[in-house]
Amino acid sequence: MTEEMRKHYLEYGPFTYPGLYEEYFRSLPDDPSELGHLISHQIIHRVTLREGNKNANFDLRYGDMDRWPWYRSECQDDIYLTAPAIAAGLFRLDGRGFVPDRAVEHKLVLTCRFVSVLVTSIYKAKGVPCRSRAGFAPYIGENSMDHWINQVWLPQEGRWLTFDADGFYEGFPMPVTQYDMEPGQFDWSAKAWLDIRSGKTDGARFLYADGLGTNGLRSVGRYLVYDFHALMNHEISYVLQPRFMEPLLFRGESLPEEDMALLDRLAELLMEPDKNFDKLLNIWNTERKLRDLTSPLVG
Repeated sequence: MTEEMRKHYLEYGPFTYPGLYEEYFRSLPDDPSELGHLISHQIIHRVTLREGNKNANFDLRYGDMDRWPWYRSECQDDIYLTAPAIAAGLFRLDGRGFVPDRAVEHKLVLTCRFVSVLVTSIYKAKGVPCRSRAGFAPYIGENSMDHWINQVWLPQEGRWLTFDADGFYEGFPMPVTQYDMEPGQFDWSAKAWLDIRSGKTDGARFLYADGLGTNGLRSVGRYLVYDFHALMNHEISYVLQPRFMEPLLFRGESLPEEDMALLDRLAELLMEPDKNFDKLLNIWNTERKLRDLTSPLVG
């Protein structure tokens, strides 16, 4: 890792800046598995809440879902967009902070992007280079579901440790080593995009969790941009997307060839983000299309 890269992945972005929680984040476990287990005691995934005390929660490892207050939102992604917002929400409900015995009714219901942002913020606060990654998890469900994970730098080994802190996976026949993921255990957005574009796959197995069965380039294109933004310390949420990609993402329409060429080039560089760090940084600073985002409020 170059010194420029190290500094880059230590920098906070608008979603990971911890504010007044920086010192508290430093006190949390250093080990990824210990930290992941602790965070999994604070947060419930919306699917887990909806399914109740069965499937992933058959043994109540996430707590008794029957205790969840009926008047609270069953997905709070729109409320807790940033790491300090998540921390504030948890402290508001239980002043002890991140504790392993947090009551169900005092947890937050958040999806994987928010867990990843929190983890990234915590490690940056500790002075450890960390980044969120957005792609697809072939170990979730029968296909490969859209998912966010993390990578933390191990200086002694000179490598990124890839891990998934979004839940308790122990005891399930899942083909993944959760806290030290091996090559091939996660489907990177860039490879998925290039495989579809080259005809190696139709992309049907890459699903976007919108409940509509969205897959293929519509799903992968969204996550290609999410991954790029995450590598630039800008972990955008699901309501944001580049304006120029709206015809593809929302209507499945083809984009002009020049726009598809831009996305192809981005995917090629993202295949090796460290080797191509300078080129990716240049695109970030020059390709306005990839940063001109739209949302329900912006339009």
